[in-house]
Amino acid sequence: MDLRSEKIQRILSKYKFHDVAVEELQKIYRIYPEMMPSTGTYTFSDNTQKDLLKLIGNVSVNYGGRSYNIPIQLWLMDSFPFTPPICLLRPTSNMVIREGKHVDKEGRLHLPGLHNWDYPKSTVVGLLTEMISKFEEDPPLSSKTTVDKKDPHELLAFVSNLQINDGGRTHDQQNIKVSVIGGGDLGMSSVMSILSKCKVDKLVFIDVAESSTKGGSTDLEMFSLPKVEVSKDLSASAGSRVVVVTANSWSSEQSYASVVQNNVDMYRGIIPTVAQLSPNAVMLIASQPVDIMSHVAWRQSCLPPTHVIGAGCNLDSERLSHILDINLNTHKPAWVIGELSDNKVAVMSKTGHSSNVQPEIAAGSSSTKPLLDRAFEMMKNRGQRSWSVGLSIADITNSILTNKMKTHSVSTLAQGWGGIGAEVFLSLPCIMGTNGSMRLAGVSLGQEEDSKLRESVTSLSNLISQLRI
Repeated sequence: MDLRSEKIQRILSKYKFHDVAVEELQKIYRIYPEMMPSTGTYTFSDNTQKDLLKLIGNVSVNYGGRSYNIPIQLWLMDSFPFTPPICLLRPTSNMVIREGKHVDKEGRLHLPGLHNWDYPKSTVVGLLTEMISKFEEDPPLSSKTTVDKKDPHELLAFVSNLQINDGGRTHDQQNIKVSVIGGGDLGMSSVMSILSKCKVDKLVFIDVAESSTKGGSTDLEMFSLPKVEVSKDLSASAGSRVVVVTANSWSSEQSYASVVQNNVDMYRGIIPTVAQLSPNAVMLIASQPVDIMSHVAWRQSCLPPTHVIGAGCNLDSERLSHILDINLNTHKPAWVIGELSDNKVAVMSKTGHSSNVQPEIAAGSSSTKPLLDRAFEMMKNRGQRSWSVGLSIADITNSILTNKMKTHSVSTLAQGWGGIGAEVFLSLPCIMGTNGSMRLAGVSLGQEEDSKLRESVTSLSNLISQLRI
């Protein structure tokens, strides 16, 4: 690999582990000589930029008896090889990205090897090998087709995406299945709320032995509710459209980090299995602390961030909107955002409830703040908790199953929103549908609100750094 060019040398000189990085680059070239080094400026999701090295080339995959070249680029962080590269597809003008378990709609790759990166056990050579294997199972790109150009080989990748059962029905016509994992009051209330709110063909209730919030499953079995299957085996969740996780594993440990670690350890036995059994599902987390456990579920599942959300501040948002609408006559949606703690803040939509325009968050202003503060005060001590959260979970589930495209404040990957650079999950307004979540654009907040959000980001980042995920 020729690293002698002035540009490459200039940028490579800034890498923290220069000699190790050069050695790794030479290893990559020996096995994948088509991956060529280049330089460029990478723009992070918080709009900061950095001059970095990147590897550009094609990986060859075999699919349907033919060989295809998949164009990719790997951005190497300045702490490479101790941190994983950012891996992206480079579709040409006649290619379409196929969003899936390992690829998001922007073409960024989310592979297990990236989430579990641990140099020197983890290397780019190993990552490329894993990438090829995943692409051969599920091609990440398909060809654009026109009326005059319908080569069956070019349509192959597209056709493979159609899911047809033995009766010839498409995926959208198949049975609608939802799974709830975790017993206790919240698990039970989620089951009953989903049954009353959503049209489902089967609802599986899995009472996991590791959870401290057990119970209720025996009663459901006794009374034989229609459409409900009770199980203690995670395999019963296979093929779910939505998987709700309410399980908690609290203990008498003294430190808060140790208590949360128990939940993380329990998730390790649940989340990867559930994600493998239902790779196209949206995972809805209600375990506590919800922002941390949503982050953990995303990391452990290796699902796209659009497919892992937490119940977060959705309940508070619904209450806030109701108070503003009924008591203060604003007739505009409002959302509670941030961490599910005392640091949460309120924002309001620019448009009314009945508008056909995609909602936007209004920038913080002196006219909206008094209204929001008053509504927040009126919310205090309102409502029952577990049943109310169950109803909130059912409402989010219904938006996913029916592709309602309703905006919910759910815990989601906040990196890049409003200048947030850290990898944390916070409640933000997201449009929810069958393809998961889509965040509303970031907005400038007032000084007090922005300060609370930044404080939450720091607090959550510190806790995540203490956990063994």
